[in-house]
Amino acid sequence: MNEIKAKIHYLYHDGFAVETTNHFLIFDYYYNTPMGEEMNLQNGVVGLDDIKNKKNIFVFSSHGHHDHFNPVILDWEKYNSEIKYILSSDITLPEYKNNYYTIWENKDLQLDDIYIKTFHSTDIGVAFLVKVDGLTIFHAGDLNWWNWKEDPIEERVKMELDFKKEITKLEGENINIAFFPVDPRLEEFSYLGGKYFIEKIHPEMFIPMHFWAKNSITKDFKNKILESSHEISTNIIEICSRGQIINLT
Repeated sequence: MNEIKAKIHYLYHDGFAVETTNHFLIFDYYYNTPMGEEMNLQNGVVGLDDIKNKKNIFVFSSHGHHDHFNPVILDWEKYNSEIKYILSSDITLPEYKNNYYTIWENKDLQLDDIYIKTFHSTDIGVAFLVKVDGLTIFHAGDLNWWNWKEDPIEERVKMELDFKKEITKLEGENINIAFFPVDPRLEEFSYLGGKYFIEKIHPEMFIPMHFWAKNSITKDFKNKILESSHEISTNIIEICSRGQIINLT
């Protein structure tokens, strides 16, 4: 039986919890309403029982948009004082504490035995590259090829160039897990950013995000990529429901 290197919980939209050998990481948590009665990971939310007895908890928020940041995350430290927060500089906080780490784009941060590097977002805030327990994890936040049909052509060209420039900075990184936007509002262009990312960076596992409740787009995206290239080695994940567990072995 293969060893599980990471246990990934899909929460909602861009929200994920990742359990590695010695750490518990939470990314872009915002939707705090469970599918069922209980507040737990199985119901797509972080409950108190999920955090109060854990060690080495790191909570990431890529920017302050309501679908990426919920102030409720700051309440969690009442139940586990060891939590560390890594928050984009655009997020307004009620106060600043020693366990709050505000971070800007293109910065490096070493916290205990976890290494964090940020990248420029093509919308707002940052994207995160995290190295922990022998794994490299990338959470794009709102870094994407936002090719909106209603935008003027010059803006769309600039967006493409800015996006590709940022992805180039990741070349050479051996990314095990990539969380990346596949936004249905982009319609026929929803796959562009993810396809380019997979072809250039070749992550071991690609997990679509930023699709709200439209889970079906993850299957459509996977089929689109596999149809366009038979040489893709990346494991592209289909998301079926909140609370879904994805194991990296």
